[in-house]
Amino acid sequence: MTSSPLRVVVAKPGLDGHDRGAKVVARALRDAGMEVVYTGLHQTPEQIVEAAIQEDADAVGLSVLSGAHMTLFAKVMELLEQRDASDIVVFGGGIIPDGDIPELTRLGVAKVFTPGATTTEIVEWVRANVTQQ
Repeated sequence: MTSSPLRVVVAKPGLDGHDRGAKVVARALRDAGMEVVYTGLHQTPEQIVEAAIQEDADAVGLSVLSGAHMTLFAKVMELLEQRDASDIVVFGGGIIPDGDIPELTRLGVAKVFTPGATTTEIVEWVRANVTQQ
């Protein structure tokens, strides 16, 4: 029996209108054989969590460039917990200061990729750290 591919929801929470990086990551994950759902711009944490649950996602990748990463990641983590879906791995990237990463980790964010991370690095991390639900 062959296993189905990992399912990853890639999302742009908040008001940030720059999605090139998210699209590049989504394409890299798809090219690596994963099933990827890109939710588009201006998603609320509620919409992202709903999409992750509806799509039976193994992981959610958040791209945040707006500076609201602490609030947005925290809300996504809280909503996943409330929906009994905290087994969905959350990772992300964007313009996130190094000093904020320990707090994001404490909130349950599995990995934060900072500017300069390569798509190869991201794909390899997802393969090594995300398992099917």
